[in-house]
Amino acid sequence: SFVTLSKSVKEDIKQFSKKKPTTVTPHPVYDSYGALVPKLAARKHLKLDADGQYVLFFGFIRKYKGLDLLLEAMADERIKNSNIKAVVAGEYYDDKAIYDKIIEEHDLQDSVIVKDDFIPNDEVRYYFGASDVVVQPYKTATQSGISQLAYHFEKPMIVTNVGGLPEIVDNDAGYVVNVDSTEIADSILHFYENNREAEMTENVIENKKRYSWSNLTKVIFDLID
Repeated sequence: SFVTLSKSVKEDIKQFSKKKPTTVTPHPVYDSYGALVPKLAARKHLKLDADGQYVLFFGFIRKYKGLDLLLEAMADERIKNSNIKAVVAGEYYDDKAIYDKIIEEHDLQDSVIVKDDFIPNDEVRYYFGASDVVVQPYKTATQSGISQLAYHFEKPMIVTNVGGLPEIVDNDAGYVVNVDSTEIADSILHFYENNREAEMTENVIENKKRYSWSNLTKVIFDLID
C-alpha cells in the first residue's frame, strides 16, 4: 500500500502500480517550533518596523523554489511604490549571485531583507510571527513543509499552481497563482489593498484542524484494515 501527501504524487504512483491501494493525506502541521509569537514582539526581535508590511520567503533557497520570481514581483513598480517588503530567510543551495544580481538590477536593496543563514529552530517562530503572508513561488513541487509551518503559525499563503500546493491552500486560506512574477505581484497587492489578512487567517485556523497527526495515523490504520 501507499500513503501519499498529495493527489499529484498519487497520480505519479499510478505509473508504477495501478493495483496496490493508495490513499492521500496531507502532511500534518509542523508543531515542534514553538508557539506563534505576536507580530509586534516578533518584529521587535528581528529589528523590523512595527508598522511595516512583510511577506516571507522561508527555507532553503534552491532553483525550483522560485525566489527569482518573488524578487521580480518585488520589482513591480506598484510594489516598489508601496510599504511592502520581502523577508528572505534561509540558506542558499543555489548560486547566490543570481539573486544578488536581480536585487541590484532592480534596486531592491531597501525592499528585500535577506537572512541567508540556517535559521535555528528556536528562531523560526519569529520569522513567521513577523510576517503577514507566506509566499511560495515554486516552479515545481510535490508538496511543501513550508505550507505546514504556515498553518502551524496561522499565516495565509500565496502559492503557485504546481504539484500539491493548491490542495493545501484551499477554502480561501490564501492565493493560488500561476508560475508568473506578475501574478505573484498581483496577489501580494490584492492581499494588502483589500485587507485580506484577518479573513484569511480565520480560514487558515479552520483548515488547520484537518492537519493533525492523529488524522495521519487514522488514515494509515484504515489503509491497513
